[in-house]
Amino acid sequence: MADSIRKAVMQAMTSVYDPEIRRPITDLGMVEGVEVDGSKVKVHVLLTVSGCPLKETLTRDIEAAARGVEGVTEVTVSMNVMTEEQRANMTARLRRAGAAPASQPGTPQNIFQDAATKTKVLVIASGKGGVGKSSLTANLAVALAMQGKRVGLLDADVYGHSIPAMMGIADEHPTMVDDVIMPVMAHGVATMSLGLMKESRDQVIAWRGPMLDRALSQMLSDVLWGDLDYLLVDLPPGTGDMPMSVARQLPSGHVLVVTTPNEAAYEVAERAGTLATMLKQPVIGVVENMSWLETVCPHCGETHRVELFGSGGGAAVADALTLSSGDPVPLVAQIPLDVALRVGGDDGHPVVVAKPDSPAARAITALASKVQ
Repeated sequence: MADSIRKAVMQAMTSVYDPEIRRPITDLGMVEGVEVDGSKVKVHVLLTVSGCPLKETLTRDIEAAARGVEGVTEVTVSMNVMTEEQRANMTARLRRAGAAPASQPGTPQNIFQDAATKTKVLVIASGKGGVGKSSLTANLAVALAMQGKRVGLLDADVYGHSIPAMMGIADEHPTMVDDVIMPVMAHGVATMSLGLMKESRDQVIAWRGPMLDRALSQMLSDVLWGDLDYLLVDLPPGTGDMPMSVARQLPSGHVLVVTTPNEAAYEVAERAGTLATMLKQPVIGVVENMSWLETVCPHCGETHRVELFGSGGGAAVADALTLSSGDPVPLVAQIPLDVALRVGGDDGHPVVVAKPDSPAARAITALASKVQ
């Protein structure tokens, strides 16, 4: 009887995922053993690091899985830390499971450069700052995750990294397992940013081109992204070093260009799309942000649209890029100006989660369905 319960509990552990690595703890070699004493069970678990920040979550999941086994009435969990050899073996398994074949054993690889990758890479670009590119990227990533997709979010805006704050993880840091970096999970999205690697939020990054390229390479190769359906990349505004590095390191990237309706913005946005075309990255659409403000008239009580930044900018960029690239570039979304979107970005609760029925959330959710 004890042996059958032990086997059943071990089988139940295959449904328990490490909350940071996002793989079954049995696959990671984290289950050291199971003791059975009548209807009482004790599960011995090996943590990757002593200060595991999600230890309570893991304990709760293990207890719930073990209690689901017939004949088990009481569950306890004991936790120790892996030895260097055990952690090295786990790292090797992670590399084999989460990366493309390496040219040399143990060499980190950018899995998104592999022609066999099934991950769709969406690169979010803009010609200038202040058009809401990062807030759109963060919310689009979360919207895709809410629709059941496995999503990664890479903040390539090295100098102006705002993704951690918008995702509510500005004070968190990635877990390191030897030379493997675990992305931080936020709202169901595996998130990585140089902002998460800094010692403090106010630390300034002042790097030039070669260092930016190396940092991007590390975030693509050393981070255990796993098996993603989508990787969203938040580019810095403009046509500088990082967009060119992204094009080289993510050759399968599809570009979304973000603009606002006013002429000063859409003329610059067109340049970002033109650069993508020059770098052989298809522009799959234009997103017009801050298209209008819906407001209730104090006189008639009806809701009106107020175009604070004019109109037509998104369509103008789409038409210009269609003409210059020779391929159709549609206006795929118009996102209204919405206070809830700004509030969500400030407090780390994306509007698609915090206010899913708000005008901006509905527009972004619809966009998530379009890009699939």
